[in-house]
Amino acid sequence: MSVPSRPSVLFVCVHNAGRSQMAAGWLRHLAGDRVEVRSAGSQPAEGVNPAAVEAMREVGIDLGAATPRVLTTEAVELSDVVITMGCGDACPFFPGKRYEDWVLEDPAGRGLEAVRPIRDEIRTRVEALLASLTSAEPSP
Repeated sequence: MSVPSRPSVLFVCVHNAGRSQMAAGWLRHLAGDRVEVRSAGSQPAEGVNPAAVEAMREVGIDLGAATPRVLTTEAVELSDVVITMGCGDACPFFPGKRYEDWVLEDPAGRGLEAVRPIRDEIRTRVEALLASLTSAEPSP
């Protein structure tokens, strides 16, 4: 089985307005174009949580143009790694995919002070994920 030259990661939470958007923002920021990044929600909100946008802006990541997207079977099929964050059984399962469930507080309805530690926890998890993806790359 060959390792894809550019792995694809899908972050999923219920509303695709907080945790999954912050995780996608971190991975894009830290990985650049080495990883394809997607995010989606089982019941997408109308917009991204303003506290999540502000918390990410504080660390130089702009989520202002991000929009919640609905989770599709195709998005899961196209992804090598699927990270779920509190979406329960809404995520389709395909054999051969790497699945992880990250238990994180939901920033919905929370202020900036409460969202910052969630942002920082997500960064730590994304850094570990990125390290595992890049260590799986074939040696030259």
